[in-house]
Amino acid sequence: MNTTTLLIAILLFMAFAFFLGRGRSIAVSATNGGMRNLNSLPSYYGTLTALWCGIPSILIVLIWLLFDDYFIRQSVIQMLPQNVQNLSDLDLGLVMNTIGNVAESGNLGLSSEPHILAAAEKMNELKGISQMAISVIFGCVAAILIVFSWFRINPNLRARSKVETAFKIGLLLCASIAIFTTAGIVLSVLFESIKFFQSVPISEFLFGLEWSPQMAIRADQVGGSGAFGSLPLFAGTMLISAIAMILAVPAGLMAAIYLSEYAAPKVRMTVKPLLEILAGVPTVVYGFFAALTVAPFIRESGGMFGLDVSSESALAAGLVMGVMIIPFVSSLSDDVINAVPQSLRDGSFGLGATKSETIKQVIIPAALPGIVGGILLAVSRAIGETMIVVMAAGLAANLTANPLESVTTVTVQIVTLLVGDQEFNSPKTLSAFALGLLLFLITLALNYVALHVVKKYREQYE
Repeated sequence: MNTTTLLIAILLFMAFAFFLGRGRSIAVSATNGGMRNLNSLPSYYGTLTALWCGIPSILIVLIWLLFDDYFIRQSVIQMLPQNVQNLSDLDLGLVMNTIGNVAESGNLGLSSEPHILAAAEKMNELKGISQMAISVIFGCVAAILIVFSWFRINPNLRARSKVETAFKIGLLLCASIAIFTTAGIVLSVLFESIKFFQSVPISEFLFGLEWSPQMAIRADQVGGSGAFGSLPLFAGTMLISAIAMILAVPAGLMAAIYLSEYAAPKVRMTVKPLLEILAGVPTVVYGFFAALTVAPFIRESGGMFGLDVSSESALAAGLVMGVMIIPFVSSLSDDVINAVPQSLRDGSFGLGATKSETIKQVIIPAALPGIVGGILLAVSRAIGETMIVVMAAGLAANLTANPLESVTTVTVQIVTLLVGDQEFNSPKTLSAFALGLLLFLITLALNYVALHVVKKYREQYE
């Protein structure tokens, strides 16, 4: 019985336990003065029975699946020749991958070595035994739990409180997923970054002016030892993001003000969906548009004024990225402005304020927290964009503030460093984690500053 079949079986057992528990509660109530003498409704007894049956069964299956592959792998390794067992972890991993491929596909042509074929056959045998064992264990445990639940049902059982407690714990675990995921991401990036800083001084990484993460091939190779100064990458990231926000924030905010305060209902119903279509266009399409249309136009326009414009420039990438993130600003700002109570507008008009004065002095301050949230979302989208930068701004790590030159961003370099077969013990690969950690800290600082700005204006408004 494979994993999918096991999950379906668990759901069927839980459904059977629900109806069994519900029927048992009704039968018990009939001999104890009717439904009014039950502590909870019959559906709660059925749900509690299903939980008693399902939760332990799911935990057993998850624990089994978590350790199943490890024990099968160790059993297969023990039957390999001694010289194979003594291989390095990397070489042994390659051997086990070959065994797994042969066992899964049944293609004996992948290897002709007898110990590989024998190990693949043994792996299939162990997997079959494992699936049979978990099926038997699950069936026995589920049956025992159903019988246990059957005898536990009585009129005094506080089924509702137990069910609500179980669902409350489940909701708490779901709410904690984001926290645990964030903690896991930070810790994984932090540990790999510490390994990187053991090879490269943190001062060189933070304040270095050259980025060339190529390791030496020859001892006399110029610059072959690698240069890991991150300033050019963050300068390029901030330059492109600034260009994008200079376009997106005014355009998006003005569009939101027009749609919410000035546009007729029919115009709003037509224009807003059309504007939000921009958010659904794939970024690779924006990249093609930037590389084939915007970048040549900027280069030709600059040539008419005697400017030296690179074929791949920060301006081209920033402009297209700004168009892409306009919906993030306009849509969220429009929703927040519409959420401002009409009484505030009426009060402003009653005091003699014009429509523009009401927007500037009342509506925008009231909606500022939401507007700042939309802008922060747009900034995060701009900082994390990769495809447009690759196609329109290039891969050159230039430390420059000139938007007409080619630059690159942190996310582009992270992707470049992790593409292909890489060793995760070299400074070149580990530098990607250090870049990710520093980008995370910068984004966290921006959020912290934005929260203080929102708090300041909110208190002023109140």
